[in-house]
Amino acid sequence: MQDNIWVSIGMIGQFFFTSRFLLQWIVSERLGRSVIPHAFWLLSLTGGVTLFAYALYRQDPVFMLGQGAGLIVYVRNLVLISRQKESLT
Repeated sequence: MQDNIWVSIGMIGQFFFTSRFLLQWIVSERLGRSVIPHAFWLLSLTGGVTLFAYALYRQDPVFMLGQGAGLIVYVRNLVLISRQKESLT
């Protein structure tokens, strides 16, 4: 039972992680140029945290390292976006 719950958590994390690329593709197509929207980083962070939790449960150091390193990038990009918005106001 517990394993099924964690597999569901992992699948939800993968859904968020995959949906960020779909979002980026749709936004870029609509604008006619390559764009990375703010929501891309929010979906990356949400999916990354969820997948990192799943990797911890699975005790998979390779998966933990990959997701953990990505989390740093996602948070940093969100900080940079926030600073940019503050400087515009």
